Amino acid sequence: MAQQKRKKRFFDVEIPSIDKTTQLQAYEFSELEGRFLKYDLTRLLKGKSLMMTFKIKIEDNKAVAVPKKSIVMPYFIRRMVKKGTNYVEDSFVAEGKDAKLIIKPFLVTRRKVSRAVRKALRNKAKEELLNYVKDKSSEQLFDEILRNQLQKYLSLKLKKIYPLSLCEIRVLEIKK
Repeated sequence: MAQQKRKKRFFDVEIPSIDKTTQLQAYEFSELEGRFLKYDLTRLLKGKSLMMTFKIKIEDNKAVAVPKKSIVMPYFIRRMVKKGTNYVEDSFVAEGKDAKLIIKPFLVTRRKVSRAVRKALRNKAKEELLNYVKDKSSEQLFDEILRNQLQKYLSLKLKKIYPLSLCEIRVLEIKK
C-alpha cells in the first residue's frame, strides 16, 4: 500500500514586537509550536545590524513569535570601532521580572582612555543594567532595545564617567 504524499504549506506567523507578519512552512499548523525563527532587522533599524531569534507559540489558533535572543552583528561592531578609540565589553547574568537574562554590553569611547576609565565604565554599566533589568519583563526589554531606549539610558548614565561614541547591548538572551 502506497502512503499518501504530504504537502508542506505556508502558515502566517505574527511578530508583535516589530508589527510584522511572516510565513513559515510546515505540514500542519500545530508543528509550528516551539520552532525558532531568525529575523534580520537591519532594514528596519536603518542600518544597525540586529539579528533577533524568536520562538513560536500558538495562542488561540494564531502563531505568535516571542523574542528569545537579540545579537548585534559582528561586522556592524567592526565598522563602529575606529582607530584611536577603545572599546569595553562585558558579560553577565541578570535577574529580570520573569526570566534570567544574559546581557553583553558593548561600549566604544571617543578617544583612547586609560584602563582605570575602562574599568569604571564596565562596572558602572553592569551596575546600571542590573538595576534597570530587575523590574522589567523580558518582552519589555527586547522592545526597548529595538526602540534604542535602553542604550540611550545607559549612555546618559555613563557620560558622566567618559563620553561614548557607541553604546550597544551586543547580546540579550533569555537563559533557560
